[in-house]
Formats: sequence, structure tokens, C-alpha cells
Amino acid sequence: MSSERIAVIGGGAAGFFAAITAAEANRSARVVIFEATAHVLTKVRISGGGRCNVTHACFDPRELVKCYPRGSRELIGPLNRFGPRDTIAWFAARGVETKTEADGRMFPITDDSGTIIRCLRHAAAEAAVEVRMRTAVKAVEHPADGTGFRLTLGDGDVQRFDRVILTTGGNRSGGGHDLAASLGHTIEELAPSLFTFQIEDERLSGLEGLTVPEAEVWVPGTKLRERGPVLITHWGLSGPGILRLSAWGARELAAKDYLFEVRVAWAGEANSERARSVLVNARGPLGRKLVANANPWGLPGRLWERLVTTSGVTAGTAWNHLPKAAVNQLVEEVAGSSFRVIGKSMNKEEFVTCGGVRLREVDFKTMQSKRCPRLYFAGEVLDIDGITGGFNFQSAWTTASIAGTAAATPRE
Repeated sequence: MSSERIAVIGGGAAGFFAAITAAEANRSARVVIFEATAHVLTKVRISGGGRCNVTHACFDPRELVKCYPRGSRELIGPLNRFGPRDTIAWFAARGVETKTEADGRMFPITDDSGTIIRCLRHAAAEAAVEVRMRTAVKAVEHPADGTGFRLTLGDGDVQRFDRVILTTGGNRSGGGHDLAASLGHTIEELAPSLFTFQIEDERLSGLEGLTVPEAEVWVPGTKLRERGPVLITHWGLSGPGILRLSAWGARELAAKDYLFEVRVAWAGEANSERARSVLVNARGPLGRKLVANANPWGLPGRLWERLVTTSGVTAGTAWNHLPKAAVNQLVEEVAGSSFRVIGKSMNKEEFVTCGGVRLREVDFKTMQSKRCPRLYFAGEVLDIDGITGGFNFQSAWTTASIAGTAAATPRE
């Protein structure tokens, strides 16, 4: 194979995976990762609470793509070529075994993101990938004379490469979107995707750290609705149910300036009549038990006590003496407590941005630009994002594998 010079701009998960793939596919190629900061694979390190949610145990691409608010149609083909099974096999071949948790999330058996980082860094070293940290790429030019790309580095140095893979991530600060735009690409508007809801409400005060395993959450006046665990935090509501809702509603909630109503069915179903039926039927069996001490849904005790107090039920009230007005109020709280969201907080473990390079300007068979020959994309620099659960890493591995393979092909 000819000696291709391949620049990978961005030292995150997609950047390392693309570089390794390219270097392994073309051993004579010179592959260089340019990372502007002093650290590589930062997001890998902190993801999943420091455990790194590598992928998700969903092996049907058509089912898997349902977990991507943006990019679902475009990812079907790529995921057929490199999906979760391939990810698991890739890491296993390099000594990293994975495990599947009850909700489908997959982690290294060490429960340590350092395992993934060491694997990627070792694989890069073995493939002779050069990693240049603290080296920003300020400009990329693609002269019409076919001489490849001119990269202007932060120190003013200019280097030439035959091919460029852009893997700078979804954040505006990464600089990748500016580089893509300078090479003729359209950038879809950026907005936070996975974020938690800021809420100031006495009903949540003192319940920090409490999780309801299966709640239903929705935003009235929209189609946004999700089910899943909801976590009460110091600043409001979080957990997978909230994060998934924020992903699907990324643009819609940004347009509301993150000021909106969210409702929570703590018992897992937003059905007032069914909640009423459960409460009425509970009055007999629970009889003389105090309402505050016994609830028919098995909700966390402290939350139930708060819902009971909020509903105006006085201390010492037994189930067989529960007033009708209190039943009505309890039904409202259990089947759809309403909270006013006054802002967002980025989820530090899963920070993701929607928006990026417009997808129809990219050939998903190769991840090559349709606007600029021999320019490739991988990861969140594209307008692709998934819900929480390992989906964003999987799209990174998938697009990086395809981009790296294509970029390693000798020049025609």
C-alpha cells in the first residue's frame, strides 16, 4: 500500500478508534492524532460514573437506531457493518472483556474506564499512531491542485496530509465545526442534548439522592414522553427517564429557553382513573394502617410521605378514614405531579450535543465528505446523538471504524 499521511483531528473516543483502524488497515500510512488539550480520551474517563458505558446490548440495527433522536436513518447501514457485537469483539480481541447489566448497558468487567483508555492507547501505540497533545489545528485548507490538505497548527507550523478525519466532538469549543464549515459544510444548530432539569420546589426538598425506578415523565403541550428511573437531586430532577426526555426534546426545550412544565407519574403510569382505583381499593386491605406509612405502589417511603403531606393528609390519618378530597389530591400527585423547570444542568457523565455537520453532506458508506474529497467525519462532530445508555459511544466506534478504513485506502 502507498504511504498515506492521515491526520485525525480530535483525541477522543472516535479519534482514537479511527486512527487505530486506519493504521491497522494500512501499515505504511503515517497516522497522527492532533489533540488541542493536555489530555486525550477525557469523556471516556468520566463516562458512566467512571466505568465507561462502552455500548448497549441491542444487536438489531433497526431497533438500535430507535435510540438516536438524530441520525437514526443514516446509522442503519453503518451499524450493519460495525455494530455492538463488533465493538464487543474488538475490545475482547485486545484483552478487554465486557459485561451486560439488567438495563442493557455494557461495561468492562473491571468497572473501570481506565481499562478502555489503556486499551485504546496501547492499540494506538502498537499501530504506530502518533499522538500529539497540546497541538491545536487552527485551519485546514484543501488546495484545488490536489496536493492534499494543509493544516495550520497553533504554533503557526504548517503540515501536509493526504487525508483528514475530523473527530472533534459535539461541543463548539472543540473547533471542529468551524473547520468543517471552512471546507464547505453546513453546521446544524448546536444545542445540549442530555441534561437534567433545574427545579425549585418544596416537594423535592430533602429528598436528594432518592430514585424512583420506573416513572413516567412528560412535557404537556408536546409529544415528549418517556418512562424510566427518575432521580431527585439537589437541583431538581435527573436520572435516565429525564435524560432521555431531554435528548428527544433537545431542540424543542432549547426553544423554550428551558422554561417549561414537566409532569411526573411516580407510580409509572399517567392514568388518573387507574390511580384512583388503586387508592380506593387499598382502603379496605390497609384499613387501620396510617396512610403515611403504607402505600399501594411500593414507592420510596420518604417520597410517599411527602406526597401524602402535600395532599393535605393530616398526620395519624388511617386508610379507612382517608377523606375523598385527600384521595383526589393524592391521585393528582401520584399520577402527574407538576413541576416548573427553570433551567438545565449538563449531565457531567454524559454531556452530549445535538447538531453538527449536516448529515446529507456525508457519504455514510465511507464517512467521506460529499463537499470535500478525502475529508472524513466520525463521532459527535456530526449531527448524530443518542440517548443515555452507551449509544453515543457505539455511534462513535461505528463511524470511526468506517472512516478509518476508508481513509486508509490508497489514493486512486
